[in-house]
Amino acid sequence: MGKQSIEYQKVMTEIVWVNLPGPNEPDPGMSGGELLHGFLAELHEAPSEELRTYIRGVCNKWNIRFRKG
Repeated sequence: MGKQSIEYQKVMTEIVWVNLPGPNEPDPGMSGGELLHGFLAELHEAPSEELRTYIRGVCNKWNIRFRKG
């Protein structure tokens, strides 16, 4: 029997959920996760549509999703 015409590999991915809103400013003693949360939440609110579109594309590539809480 010859090689199959279609081959596939199942890839398991994880989705990272960023809950909105995030912290407004970093505080002393925040964990790395809290700092990252605030950073990503602020990127999501970028002032220009062009920048928000770029950020959405990068987040989709890395399976990062935002949800309003």
